[in-house]
Amino acid sequence: MAKLYFRYGAMNSGKSTALLQAAYNYEERGQRVLLAKPWIDTKGGDEIVSRLGVTRRVDFLVSESDSLRGVFDSYRRSIQEKNGRDVSCLLIDEAQFLTPAQVAEALVIAVSDNVPVLAYGIRTDFQTRAFPGAARLLELAHSLEELKTICRCGRKAIFNGRKVDGRFIASGEQIAIDGQEVTYESLCGECYLREVGPITA
Repeated sequence: MAKLYFRYGAMNSGKSTALLQAAYNYEERGQRVLLAKPWIDTKGGDEIVSRLGVTRRVDFLVSESDSLRGVFDSYRRSIQEKNGRDVSCLLIDEAQFLTPAQVAEALVIAVSDNVPVLAYGIRTDFQTRAFPGAARLLELAHSLEELKTICRCGRKAIFNGRKVDGRFIASGEQIAIDGQEVTYESLCGECYLREVGPITA
């Protein structure tokens, strides 16, 4: 039985780089992988973009209304028919933007279809609230791995502060993609409380 993995970290912890490295490792051994990301992540269009400058086009984008397993099955069958071999792994970038139902389908792909699913994303938004997809991944994944990064002060960063016009803000919509008049900074708990303000229940 294959497994569902959730590899998470604050922004700028190297998640996309780690995903592209995992894809490279599979393909170096002659195995075929499929790369996907939610359509709502417009940064890079249909590409996964690493801060190190490495990019790669995804095989498919997942819309909110899509069946993740249905789209995956379609691409999997195409590869089997064209190349006569199966998919060895499904890698998903920005997995926090999946719906809870799509995360459940990711588990089915791993368990019932026997294809490992490696999902990469962040746990919480700029208000320290869990993204629905990330919350479900934390509940369902066989394996959880934290990818670490550091705060401006040198301590481990765990939160994502949102800036508009260079100033931290504490209110707004949960999703605002980096580059759309907003930027983000990874912060430790102390710096988050000082820069953004108190965390509410």
